[in-house]
Amino acid sequence: MGVELTVLALAGLLQGLQFVGFSIAANRQIGPQAAMGPRDDCPALTGAAGRLHRALNNHFEGLILFTLATVVVTAGQQESALTSACAWIYLLARILYVPAYLLGWVPWRSAIWAVGFAATMLMILAALF
Repeated sequence: MGVELTVLALAGLLQGLQFVGFSIAANRQIGPQAAMGPRDDCPALTGAAGRLHRALNNHFEGLILFTLATVVVTAGQQESALTSACAWIYLLARILYVPAYLLGWVPWRSAIWAVGFAATMLMILAALF
């Protein structure tokens, strides 16, 4: 398996870990009965649980683009040192993004997000040219 696909698999594992962390925080805040219910009137998550939820959703959005970039690079047989480096940069940015969001690192959270987004876009551009 190439570097880009390996990093995509690791990003998927990161998404799973983020989901577990969010689930634990949310269950602590609203209780397991509300979490296991139909959630018709689920209370809004605040504090750490709310931040972990937003970070999780943000990674879902970023993961869509990173998956697209990985497929374009891999299917187009455009793997290179640049696309490999971009993949690792994306993953590192996503790992750093979680504590940045959780701890409210302003403006670093946005800067970390921008690095991951730029790495993803650069992968797509590298595959096209």
